[in-house]
This record gives sequence, structure tokens and C-alpha cells, in this order.
Amino acid sequence: MDQIDRILSAPPFNLDLAGRDWVRSTLAGMDRAAKVRQLFVHICFGTGPEVVERITALAPAGITKFFGPDAGAELDTLDALRAAAPIPYLVSADLEGSRMSLPFGTEVPNPLALAAVDDVQASTTIARIMAVEARAAGVNWSFTPVVDINALFRSPIVATRGLGSDPNRIKAHALAHIAGLQANGVAATVKHWPGEGHDDRDQHLVTTINPLSLDDWNATHGALYRAAIDAGVMAVMSAHIALPAYVLANDPDAGVEAYRPASVSPLLNQTLLRGELGFNGVIVSDATPMAGFGAWAHRDEMLPQVVSSGCDVILFSDEPEADIARIETALDDGRLTPARLDEAMVRILGLKATLGLHQDHQPADRSKLFNPDNARLAQTVTARAPTLVKDVQGLLPLDPQRHRRVLVYTTGIVTPLHGEGMPMAFPDLLRAEGFDVTVHQPGDKSDPRDFDLVLFVMAEETLLTRGRIFLDWNRLTGGMHGAMQRHWHQVPTALISFGYPYYLYDAPRMPCVVNAYATMDTMQRATLDCLLGRAPFLGQSPVDPFCGLPDARF
Repeated sequence: MDQIDRILSAPPFNLDLAGRDWVRSTLAGMDRAAKVRQLFVHICFGTGPEVVERITALAPAGITKFFGPDAGAELDTLDALRAAAPIPYLVSADLEGSRMSLPFGTEVPNPLALAAVDDVQASTTIARIMAVEARAAGVNWSFTPVVDINALFRSPIVATRGLGSDPNRIKAHALAHIAGLQANGVAATVKHWPGEGHDDRDQHLVTTINPLSLDDWNATHGALYRAAIDAGVMAVMSAHIALPAYVLANDPDAGVEAYRPASVSPLLNQTLLRGELGFNGVIVSDATPMAGFGAWAHRDEMLPQVVSSGCDVILFSDEPEADIARIETALDDGRLTPARLDEAMVRILGLKATLGLHQDHQPADRSKLFNPDNARLAQTVTARAPTLVKDVQGLLPLDPQRHRRVLVYTTGIVTPLHGEGMPMAFPDLLRAEGFDVTVHQPGDKSDPRDFDLVLFVMAEETLLTRGRIFLDWNRLTGGMHGAMQRHWHQVPTALISFGYPYYLYDAPRMPCVVNAYATMDTMQRATLDCLLGRAPFLGQSPVDPFCGLPDARF
């Protein structure tokens, strides 16, 4: 048995002879230039012939599609891309639920909300819905689940994208997510290797560090990756995160090399992930335009190291032609070997064959995108997520007679890819229930004491490149004077978070707090039902919402 058979006949590929033969024949028909281009997955925004022409000219392994709301144009573009591709594309997305779902698909909870529901069958159901709709849209690879551990509340990068702080809960729901995706034709990816959540920085801005000892890493992150590998996960995302304990165990004199990002670390990718953990699937780098990658060394040096260190796929490029040239130069001067290039090709093509892309030449099946039964199932799960963190003054349930005049402070919906200040449905939902709602605007001189109820309504999901997430009193209230006021001893007050779950750190005396984890309209409606007493609060917090502060519970 040669190397190709050894890789492709083993998990997670498990390819039969026909699939292995397709990989062999496809690889044999590729020249070096074609192989180099197949190392890349490019980001893809927009629709129409220009997008198709651009991606077709680049001839990558695949694209990561960020969808707009026009389903017809988006699906037509993917169909045209598929028809023009000499080798089928991997089409990837971050199927993380909430605002990271398909904008024309079913609204589903994000990972933190699913962890609050804490029902493995519910997580399987949501993964199935996402996978069926994704495959119907032409997406066949998801960069999920996130198996990072939300150990440090100040970490801005895990929060709502993760499954909480308990490794056992994370494992149960991550395995359900993997099974739900891969049983329905979408490859799953565990991330962010070697594990995030103990550093309060964001690898979009800086190389972050996993500071655990080897024993602690093996008992937590290591156990999570081993479980995912044993379950047959098809891909691992190697991130711009260092694991100095492992490097120093192999080389006590490593110096600054102990802090090398995993995405360019042979020790972490080849020795630990492939060797010790036995992972045989595709290793994809995290996005290479991120500062956690670029801050380490010049791109001329770094980009070839992504592949030579063990990653099979280079994720994203701001300058595709320049990056292709960087890989070609590394092959010319020996920094990257043809053998390593071919090994990456075998796994990339193997993933395509495992997903049946070599046999599937049909347009996406759009009939599966709009299923009211899926919407009802997802809404049932969503309704179980809202979590009553505390209500020390007995404010709830809200009543439009007792609490008719409502002052709302809000930032609007803030998400990584959709800008800041998107309007929320929540104020109008309150109005429809008979409340007289005033939304505070910059420059308003409203006195909270003139109202029957004050609500702080936050809707900030995990924010990439934000650096920190906190309760910005100044921004909410419009200035220094308002930022210092606390009227909850005079006016009933509550904070409702449709996202980040840790605002009690900045407001430990806030008397009533509800965490609802996700910003989509279905979550806003479900939370209002709970606030009005029409439905119970069923969510159980998957993190410590009190941020370790003993006074925040009171």
C-alpha cells in the first residue's frame, strides 16, 4: 500500500477504490502551477459574472462564501462557479448559527445558546438543519464546531462562538455538531487548534497563547481534539495560537520559538496533531491575513511555512497572485518540497471525494432551503435558551400596566461581519405588547426617573478585531454624566443580553439580568415571552455570568 492509499483508505476519508482512483487520476493530471493554486481557499463576497470569472481564473481548492440576502443571485453564482470548475470546489462557511447562518436560511441558535439549552439531541437537530440547508445552497464544508474553552471571561474571541467553559459539555455538543453536519454531506472542522480561551486577546490582532501545562492541556483541549478525531472529524483548523508548554517540552532552549503560531509550527501540526493524536484529515490554516499570523514574520517567509509545517490548505489571501508566487518561489528554492505539496493535494482531493463532489455535478437543490418544519424545530430549541441570571428585586414578570413607560438603552445589533448598530426588533415587540417605549438616542436629556422601567438591551455577539467587549456606559448613555448614573434603586431596571454573557463584570449591582446569547429575531421574541411570564426561563448558564465576582450574585 503506497502513501496515497494509506491516507485515503484510513479515517476520516475511508475512500473506496473508485474514490482513490479519482484522486490519483486528478492528481496525475495537475501540473505544478495547478497544485499550487489548489492550496488556497479564497474568501468570496458578491455575486454575478465578475465573481465567477475571478474565482475561475484563480482555480483554488475552494472558496469561503459570505452570503448576502439575495438568495437567487447567491445560488446562481455558486451554480455558475460549480459549472466552470475543472476540479470541484470546496465551498466553506462558518455555520455558527445566529447571524452567522445563511441569511436566507432558517434562524438557528449559536453555540453558546445551544450550550445553555444543554440537550445533545437539540444540538444534533440544529446541526442537521444547518447542514441540509448549506448543502442545498452549495456549501459542503463548515469551519465548525468551535471547541475552544471559554475559561477567561475577558476573552473576546470565544464568547458566543464557543460551547461554554465546561470541557465535558463542550465535547458532548461538539460531537453532536460534527455528527449532524457530516451525516448530511458537510465536512466539519474543529477549531482553533491548539485551543483558545485562556488569553484575553484576539488572534485577529495578535498571536495568542495557550498557557496551560502539558498535563492540563491533555486533560482539556487535548481530550477535546482526541474525541473529535475519534469521531471522524474531517478537518482541523490550525490557528495563530502558541502552545509553549509543548514546544519547551521538546526543546527547553526554544526561546521565542516557543511562541510560534500553530499555523506555522511543525511541532504542533506534524508532531503533536498528526503524530501523537493521529489525525489524518485535512489541516486548514486559520485566515492568513490575520495579525496573529502576519505579526510573526514577513509574508514571504510565513506563507510557505504554512504548508511546510503541515497545513494542507492556506485560508484567504489579500493578494492571491502574489501569494501564489510566494509558494512557487519556495518550491524553486527548496523551502517547500514537491512531496509535501503532493501530500497536501492528496488530502484536499480526498476531502472532495469523501464529500462526493467528484460525482455531484448538479445545481444546488434549492427546494430544501425553505422548510417551515425546520423553522418550527429551530424555534422550539431557541425558546429553551434564555437564562435568568438574577432578579434580586423581583421585577419579573414584566407587565404593560405596571411598567408601561419604558426607557431602552441599546447599542443595536453588533456582529463581526455586519457592522455596528443594526436595529433590533425588541423595542417594537415591546410596543406590540402595550408598552410605551422610548429608545435613548445620542443627545437625549431623558431622565430615567420619569419612566416605569429601564432596560439595557445589549446585542453584541463575539466581535472579531474588537479587542475587548464590555458595558460601555459612556456610549450607551451619551456621555460622562449619564455614564455615572445608577437609578435602579428608584426605577425598576434590567439588563438583557442577546449576545455577550459577561456584562455583570461592569455592572455587578444590576438587579435583574437575562442572558439570551444570540441576536436573531426569533431569540428576541422567545426572550420577551419569558420576560412577560408566558414561558419559563429554561436556559442553564454554560459560563460563569458573575465573572468570579461574589458580589455580582446579590
